[in-house]
Amino acid sequence: MIPVVHHPDYVAQPRSSGPYQPSKNAWIRDLLKESGRAIEWVEPEPMPLRWIEAVHDPAYVAEVVEARVPALKERRIGFGITEPVARRAERVPGGTFLAGLLATERGFAANSAGGSHHALADTGAGYCVFNDLAIAAVRLVEEGHVRRVLVVDCDVHQGDGTAALTAGRAEIATYSIHAEKNFPARKARSTLDVGLPDGTGDDDYLEALERSLAPLLDQVRPDLILYQAGVDPFAGDRLGRLALTQHGLDERERLVARLARDRSVGLASTPGGGYGPEPREIAARHVRSILTLADSLAGFSPRTASCVEAASGRV
Repeated sequence: MIPVVHHPDYVAQPRSSGPYQPSKNAWIRDLLKESGRAIEWVEPEPMPLRWIEAVHDPAYVAEVVEARVPALKERRIGFGITEPVARRAERVPGGTFLAGLLATERGFAANSAGGSHHALADTGAGYCVFNDLAIAAVRLVEEGHVRRVLVVDCDVHQGDGTAALTAGRAEIATYSIHAEKNFPARKARSTLDVGLPDGTGDDDYLEALERSLAPLLDQVRPDLILYQAGVDPFAGDRLGRLALTQHGLDERERLVARLARDRSVGLASTPGGGYGPEPREIAARHVRSILTLADSLAGFSPRTASCVEAASGRV
């Protein structure tokens, strides 16, 4: 069975004056259920606030939790922080943490939300409220579940927040392959950044990914990969500047999975970005990513075993 971390709070809608539309995360859930695949649904516990505050400024955490984020920060995030959105922001980091625990034990797990790589210490940004990747990486290391984590970010936008929030932590490395001229205008410094020119297609993208990521994996020797599997490098994405086909995205997942499997490293994925007028269409790409990763990582045991201590249950 494919372990997928999900919680009903993930499908919260931002404040909007338009008619209700199912969120991308609601579609991810529904399309996974419709896929006919054997899914093990696992529900995360709430992330203790002290662990969010280990990465984010406590004053900003309080603004989010109490749904009183200033308008200037809401504009930077891209949507309003209502109480349901605040609950979602609190819950998602625990989901990425739990997916990481499951991946150390079983080789692969997916969080059905997350990959919020633009959130910074004292503010959200770019549709990201809390940085679940940074929070989960820090918690996994500090609680002794793993010694080293590598965050592999294949979103079309640089993972600036993750790089900034984990800078100086020798046990956490960050990798970002992205469109160099895309958001954010001011890039952070990851352990390794691979900026690509606009219009990069399948072959050049995959060559650059393997050429850069394989040696970094050998250098860092992580116990776990947290994978930001954004599908916005797709050629038709509204906010992307690259030109991958669906086949190219599939091959990207197979490549990242192969690099992890060859080194016996567990991998936990998050959806990351994907933008367009049809949430169902974007969600279908995310679901295809999860299933491709699961198939590529089926049947192998990572070198790091961990007891999953977080409470979980079926949904």
